[in-house]
Amino acid sequence: MNTQNNIVHASGDQIRNLRELDHDPYHSHKKLEEPAGCPQCNAVYHQGRWQWIDTPSKAHQALCPACQRIKDQCPAGFLKISGDFLSHHADEISQLIHHTEDREKREHALKRIMDIHEETDGSLNITFTDPHLARNVGEALHSAYQGDLDYHYQKGEYFLRVRWCR
Repeated sequence: MNTQNNIVHASGDQIRNLRELDHDPYHSHKKLEEPAGCPQCNAVYHQGRWQWIDTPSKAHQALCPACQRIKDQCPAGFLKISGDFLSHHADEISQLIHHTEDREKREHALKRIMDIHEETDGSLNITFTDPHLARNVGEALHSAYQGDLDYHYQKGEYFLRVRWCR
C-alpha cells in the first residue's frame, strides 16, 4: 500500500487492514429515540441499529442514514466496472451485483445501491450508501471473474472508490 496525493491505494488483502478512522457523517452522533421507523424504506432503528423488522405501532419517524444519503445524492462508495468482459457478460455481472447487495442488505439495512448508470463507453458506474458494500461488490466481481481490482480511500473522508476492469 502506498500513499500519494492524500489517496490510499490498496488491493487484495491490504484493504482489510485499513482502519476506519472517520465516522460516517450521516450516522447520528446522538442516540435516536427508539423505536424509530424510516418513512422511505421502512427500516426500524431498534437496539441501537437500523434493521429490517416490523415497525412497532408507537415508532417515531426518522429518515435512516441510507435514505438521507439517497435524498442528498451523496454516496459513500463508488464502483466503476469497465472492459470488454462487461459487454459480453452484462447479465451475469448484473445478477452478481444485485445478489451481493441483497445478501448484504438483509443483515445491514443501510447497505444499498443508490444508482447504476451506464456510460457511453459501455462502462458501469454504481453508487452505494455504504463503502463496505462497494468493496464487497468489487471483491465479488474479482473472485468470480478475476480481472484488475483497485481501491482508493480519500483520507479524511468517509468514501471509497473501487475500480474493476477485465
